[in-house]
Amino acid sequence: MVDKHTDSSSSVQHSQHPAPFFWLDTGLGEPALNMAFDDALLQCAEELPGPVLRFYGWTVPAATFGYFQHYSEIEKVTLLRPLIRRPSGGGLVPHDADWTYSAVFPKGTEWYEFKAEESYRRIHIWLQQSFQRMGVKTELADCCLKSIPGQCFIGHEKYDLLWQGRKIAGAAQRRTRNALLIQGSIQPVMSGIARDDWQKNLLTIAAEKKPSGSKPFEVFPKFSRKVEALVQSVYTRDDYNRRR
Repeated sequence: MVDKHTDSSSSVQHSQHPAPFFWLDTGLGEPALNMAFDDALLQCAEELPGPVLRFYGWTVPAATFGYFQHYSEIEKVTLLRPLIRRPSGGGLVPHDADWTYSAVFPKGTEWYEFKAEESYRRIHIWLQQSFQRMGVKTELADCCLKSIPGQCFIGHEKYDLLWQGRKIAGAAQRRTRNALLIQGSIQPVMSGIARDDWQKNLLTIAAEKKPSGSKPFEVFPKFSRKVEALVQSVYTRDDYNRRR
């Protein structure tokens, strides 16, 4: 689900001393909390210590849909509830046993400068390399396969991650004046692989490619307050999710 939701963009210079890559695993979360957390990472980007990779799951089955999608159309094509509008674009994504992640790259980092297609390609190359270390061969789609409108995992788009010709990973993006947010989902259909191994491989690959390494991200009080505010004022509100 390639998305080009862009508030604004600008050319910036890379820091001579790049920050480490930070990560956290927030475990299982309520649907509204999951979206609020990612949104808070985006909104608090100027106060983040560097790029942040987040892993998370779902306490209940749910579905998220892109910021620009129409609720009345989405509710007709899935029985999953609740339906939560994402802060990024893209189409409908079912959540239950999927492996979900997000990545935020503040302004001033290399990824922030990439065009949407390039950041989409690179995030899936990263996933592909992780699966390769688990002995699973995947490939990036070189073109598109027509899908049902609004549904991300029916058919595929360029640079989606495929396994035996079937889409298993897609992502959506949003760029603001201060950061790039990528929200991604992996729908694992292959057997004999563990989510923990996939996560460890991603972090190992990140550390290998970044001289400054990777470190755990420590949630700070102001950030926690922002998450809670977004849960209450945005993502649990029916009028927000039905705004289009």
